[in-house]
Amino acid sequence: MAMSARVVCCRSSEVTPARPCRSAVAPPRRAPVLLRLTSLGRNRGIRSELKSAGHLHRLSGDVSATTPMASSSSSSPLSLSPSPGLVITPSIRARKRVLLFYCKETKALAERIAAESDAIELRNITWRTFDDGFPNLFISNAHGIRGQHVAFLASFSSPGVIFEQLSVIYALPRMFVSSFTLVLPFFPTGSFERMEEEGDVATAFTLARILSNIPISRGGPTSLVIFDIHALQERFYFGDNVLPCFESGIPLLKQRLQQLPDSDNITIAFPDDGSWKRFHKQLQHFPVIICTKVREGDKRFVRLKEGDPRDRHVVIVDDLVQSGGTLIECQKMLAAHGAGKISAYVTHGVFPNRSWERFQHDSGVGPANGFTYFWITDSCPFTVKEVSSRRPFEILSLAKAIASSLQI
Repeated sequence: MAMSARVVCCRSSEVTPARPCRSAVAPPRRAPVLLRLTSLGRNRGIRSELKSAGHLHRLSGDVSATTPMASSSSSSPLSLSPSPGLVITPSIRARKRVLLFYCKETKALAERIAAESDAIELRNITWRTFDDGFPNLFISNAHGIRGQHVAFLASFSSPGVIFEQLSVIYALPRMFVSSFTLVLPFFPTGSFERMEEEGDVATAFTLARILSNIPISRGGPTSLVIFDIHALQERFYFGDNVLPCFESGIPLLKQRLQQLPDSDNITIAFPDDGSWKRFHKQLQHFPVIICTKVREGDKRFVRLKEGDPRDRHVVIVDDLVQSGGTLIECQKMLAAHGAGKISAYVTHGVFPNRSWERFQHDSGVGPANGFTYFWITDSCPFTVKEVSSRRPFEILSLAKAIASSLQI
């Protein structure tokens, strides 16, 4: 078992002889120092006992890392050579080993996550169906995950796949695992969180209630990791059986912007007030443009509310894109106001019905012709497959951020 302790051992008190010789005073003898480290069990630390000159001193043990020593079953003391002092310092906290399961859609992302950390091990699930279409599922080596930290990487890309994944999500915590984490990069019903008139169904609340009833594992409530949920107040839709952890893809965007040759000429544009409220604090070091949506009859237009896009590389930022109509209208408006380049970032590229085909590359001609870059994350696996080799799209992977969240 690997452990270390912050223990300081000093020499015992020097004892002056009762009757020293007249010619010389003999040097004091140093009493032997014995340090006994007794394990208190896994992850509980050790009890340190320092014995010097017949006295026993108990020392507090701060165990946080990786100094090899004998098994806890042995309590034989370790003899330390006399020295001015012995200091054992802690190293970095050991990473927990996580067994990561995944659905068919998220296999590629799961492999990228595992490549980010040797503490993450991929595990398989057999996804089959009976003749009537209902799922026939099998979790491999179920006995082998007992006492382990377990995670599942989900993708609720359509209602048709949610039930089979929920069946696995409800089963894993009941297999005597130490803890369970559900990673759902895209919360698909997040934009349906409001009722505009009596009779509307807020399906964001419905899905949150379903996830709130995941069985509790031996380690407690399920940890639920979601990236850039549409509205932050949706955290209150979840019950006490889950612990929502809301992450963001914006750090990936900021890192990519720093790599651009014109990184000192970037301006961030928000297509509406909701996007500004959602992301402006994370992007406050950039000049900002705020747009607004205006209805004229049956049509909706985007207007410039605040900021100056002239000669700037303007990056439109939002949490998700569906049909893309708002982003295209925003691009046209910014180009008309003199923007030098126009790019876009969304965390979740949903693009139903291949709506990504509406977005063209500017081909160096100018912003009125299209986008210089369109950044999305790999939170929507089907979209990634369709646009990965098509300009202006670039994929910013969530793999490293997810690997880090599994260590929380």
